[in-house]
Amino acid sequence: MPAQRDYYEVLAVARDASAGDIKKAYRKIALKNHPDRNPGDENAIELFKEASEAYDVLSDNSKRSRYDQFGHAGVSGSGGGNGGFQDVGDIFSAFGDIFENFGFGGGSASGGRTRGRRGSSLQASAEIDLTEAATGCTRELHIARHESCDTCDGSGARPGSKSTTCSTCGGHGQVIQAQGMFRVQTTCPACRGEGKSVSNPCVDCSGSGRTMQDVVREVKIPAGIDNGMQLCLRGEGEAGTKGAGRGDLYVDIEVKAHALFERDGMDLMCRVPVTYSQAVLGAELEIPTLNGPYHFTLASGTQPGSVTRLRGKGMPDPRSGRRVGDLLVEIQVEVPRETSGRQEELLRELAEIEETAVMPERKSFFGQVKEFFSGNEEDEP
Repeated sequence: MPAQRDYYEVLAVARDASAGDIKKAYRKIALKNHPDRNPGDENAIELFKEASEAYDVLSDNSKRSRYDQFGHAGVSGSGGGNGGFQDVGDIFSAFGDIFENFGFGGGSASGGRTRGRRGSSLQASAEIDLTEAATGCTRELHIARHESCDTCDGSGARPGSKSTTCSTCGGHGQVIQAQGMFRVQTTCPACRGEGKSVSNPCVDCSGSGRTMQDVVREVKIPAGIDNGMQLCLRGEGEAGTKGAGRGDLYVDIEVKAHALFERDGMDLMCRVPVTYSQAVLGAELEIPTLNGPYHFTLASGTQPGSVTRLRGKGMPDPRSGRRVGDLLVEIQVEVPRETSGRQEELLRELAEIEETAVMPERKSFFGQVKEFFSGNEEDEP
């Protein structure tokens, strides 16, 4: 299966192209390859679908942002192409207004009649830990959504009966209304643009053509994804009406906080505590990484707060999967709250060698009180 082309390449626009430039580029390519201009040309139809998929993503700020971050993985989590469009009719349903001013109806592929409405998009969430974010993982999502009614196959009509042509619009899905000197074409209020009406509705879906069902879907979460990012499973939202395409399913990703690592983009930060003597004399340490323990040499004379960068031991890039992030090791010198007698003795000797003023040896509280009342307390300088 050939790899999907870059959406910016498909529309021949720059990555910083404006919304107007993107629409203009899509309209040019779509009109050139429109099925009405190229009857029977499968290659033109594929180019038409490809351009529509690219426009569907790049014309939506949210989808475009995810695509810029993750590439195709961010906007087609189910792996399907064509932007979630099941056929050319779905494209006309979504973008038909673009072609109407050029002599093409919004549903030319279906005899000029407007199809049912495309399904709504849904939203879900998935929680993962940092290790899963680093390697990629899968999650099962349990969602409730409208599915095409099995009883009537989504037609809305009771089995054995058929839908009839809408008498208001004559099956065109559009009506002409006169407003003063102007004539305005609007969606038919009787059939809601579907061109057909149901006189004997299905008892299971009450004529809507859809029923609510619980479904389970698996989402593949790419390595390198960060907290707050969103994935899109194309065509996994609500079913459309009267056979129209499905909506999308947006999945918000929540990455749980880690006990050892803090994340900053593709980099990770790990704060490693060491003793004063280790910082002064140096030491051989084992520090944690996402891939297991790492042998780390602490140089003698390391200063508190110093940071060492370990290349390639951070997070991967969600677009390429390559581990481009680094692990930043920050050294924290721990000061003990209490010391043993021998430790205090050695530290005082060190203070004398360094000619450093330190607090005098501690006396017990009651000993200090006794000296205070007996008048034997030494005069302060």
